[in-house]
Amino acid sequence: MPDALPDLHRTTGVLFDLDGVLTPTAEVHMRAWQKVFDEVFARWGIEPPYTDEDYFAYVDGKKRYDGVASLLRSRNVELPWGEVTDPPEAETVCGIGNRKNDAFIAVLRSEGIAAYPGSLALLQSLRDAGVPMGVVSSSKNAGEVLASAGIRDFFRVVVDGLVAERDELASKPAADMFLEGARMLGVDPAEAIAVEDAVSGVASASAAGYGDVVGVDRGAGAASLREAGATCIVDDLALLLGDAQN
Repeated sequence: MPDALPDLHRTTGVLFDLDGVLTPTAEVHMRAWQKVFDEVFARWGIEPPYTDEDYFAYVDGKKRYDGVASLLRSRNVELPWGEVTDPPEAETVCGIGNRKNDAFIAVLRSEGIAAYPGSLALLQSLRDAGVPMGVVSSSKNAGEVLASAGIRDFFRVVVDGLVAERDELASKPAADMFLEGARMLGVDPAEAIAVEDAVSGVASASAAGYGDVVGVDRGAGAASLREAGATCIVDDLALLLGDAQN
């Protein structure tokens, strides 16, 4: 039987992840990570090669530097953490993360980004219904992505990688970021809904005690999302429009 989907139009608030949920920027992130890790692995002779499965298992949904450290640790490689100001060529966790960020920004600024049609339709419907909305994203580029996609004005609050760094919030899958999103939006997590495509993000929202955690399967796999705590699975946010689309 298909999942019973929650009614987002009758909840106290909805907190969305950004990349892969509202915009297809997860694909840009994946390409940027592939480019950087292919170069790093080739230069250092690291095996086995980096794959899309590594992205979903070790990088997806996490803060940038935590993703680098997690991926390298999976290959028994430890690097100095470094500083956030490290240049992209630095052989540190921060240097590799900054190298990836440069690759991501170059693609974003040259190609732009647009929201998924189904996601945009849901945002418009929820705004019309007066449902408070926020974004909880590990990306430090969330502001630029939201502006490029033309959807920033839908959200009352944005908890992104910059906020997480400033306020020392632990990376997803810890509950910190989704707890802070609910606090800033002024809602009780138990009465709110989270929408996430990353296993680490689903685990974060589940740990934060959200009443429903919608898993958006853009490649992580329904089984993995359910295991992390998703209460239902969709592959297009248009499915959450419910009676509002009639």
